[in-house]
Amino acid sequence: MAQFLVKVADEQGHLREQVEHGHSEAEIHDRFTQQGYLVYWVKPRTILSTGGGQFGKRGKLRQSAFLIFNQQFLTLIKAGLPILTALDLLIKRQRDKSLLQLLENVRERVRGGELLSDAFAAQQVFPKMYTTTLMAGEKSGNMEEVLSRYIAYQRMVQTFRKKLLVSLVYPALLVSVVTVMLIFLITYVVPQFADLFNNLGAQLPAITVFMLSLGLNAQKYGWLVLLAAAAAIVLLLRWKQSDRGAERIDRFLLSLPLVGEIRLKYQVANFSRILATLLQGGLPLVPAMETAGESMSSRQMLNGITAAAERVREGQSLAHSLETQKLFPDLAVEMLEVGESTGALPAMLGSVAEFYEEDVQTALSAAMALIEPMILIVMAVFVGGILISLYLPIFTLGAGIH
Repeated sequence: MAQFLVKVADEQGHLREQVEHGHSEAEIHDRFTQQGYLVYWVKPRTILSTGGGQFGKRGKLRQSAFLIFNQQFLTLIKAGLPILTALDLLIKRQRDKSLLQLLENVRERVRGGELLSDAFAAQQVFPKMYTTTLMAGEKSGNMEEVLSRYIAYQRMVQTFRKKLLVSLVYPALLVSVVTVMLIFLITYVVPQFADLFNNLGAQLPAITVFMLSLGLNAQKYGWLVLLAAAAAIVLLLRWKQSDRGAERIDRFLLSLPLVGEIRLKYQVANFSRILATLLQGGLPLVPAMETAGESMSSRQMLNGITAAAERVREGQSLAHSLETQKLFPDLAVEMLEVGESTGALPAMLGSVAEFYEEDVQTALSAAMALIEPMILIVMAVFVGGILISLYLPIFTLGAGIH
C-alpha cells in the first residue's frame, strides 16, 4: 500500500494532517468520510510533501514517556475499559506532543477497524518488539499479561542503560576537558611564545622549534583540520547506513580487544532479554528470533540471528543454530541447550540476560578504572611536554645571562 497525506477536520472543527496507508486517494477519502470527518484533501506522500504535515516528520520516541503510557494503558485495560476508551483518556492527559500525535493517529486507525498492533506498526516509530507483543496479545486474548511482560522488559532495559551511562559520565567529561585544554595550549598559548622567542632572537632547542611549528600551523590551518574531520565523520556515518559499511564497522568494533568483548556481551544480553519476553508472551520461536534480531544494533549479530532462525525453521535446535554462527559465547550456548532440554527456555534466556548484563557492568567498571588513570597520565605527559618545550629556552637564556 502507498502512503498518503490527508487533512481532515473533526466534529469540533479541529484540523489534523497525518499520514495514511491505502490503495488510492478515493479509498482514503471514503474511509475518513465514513468516520464522520470533513476531508479537505488527500494527496500522495512524497519527499517534498513530508515537511509541513503534522505527521510529515516522525519525531524520536521518548522511552520514559512511552513507558509511562504503557503503565497507564495496562492499568486501564485491567480495570475493564475498552481499548478506544483507554486511548481517549490517555490522549487527553498526554504531555509529550510527539507521542500525543502518534496516539491520536493510532486511535483513529483503531476506530476505523484496524487492529491495535497494526495501528502502532503503521506509525513506523514504535519498536517492532512492541507491535509484535501486541499482536501476540491479540491472538492469545491475553493482552494484560503480554503488556505486563513488555513493561517489565522496558524497566530492566532502562535501568541497565542508566547504569552504563552513569559509569561513562566521568571518563567522557575527563576526555572533553583534556581535549579542550590541549587545543587551547597548542592554538593560543604556544603562538604567544613564538612571538616572544622571535623578539629575543635566541637559538631554540629542537623540541621547542617543533612545538612552535605545531602551534603556528594549528592556529593557521586548524579550521581546515576541523572541516576535514567533520567531512570524514559525515562520510563515515553515510557509509555506516549501507549494508557493507555497517558490517565492516561492526566487524572492526567486535575485533577490538576490550570494546569488542563488552559489545558482544551486551548484544547477547539484549537478544536474550527480548527473546525471553516474546516467548513468555506466547510468540513462536522463529518469529520471536526474527523480531529480536531486528532489534540488534550489531549488523553481524543481526545476520547471525537471521541465519540461525532459518536453521530453527528447518528443525534444528536454537542452541545448535546459534553455535553454528560462532557469535554467541560457549557459556550462553550451553545454558540455552540446557533450557531447551528441560523445557524452560524462556527462564534460561532470562538467566543468560542477567548473567551477561552483570558481566558487562563488571567489565565496564574495570575498564573505566583502567582508562581514567591512563587519561590523566596522557594529559600529564602532553601538558608537561608542552610546558617544558616552551620554558626550556627561557631557562637556557637565564643561565647564559648569569
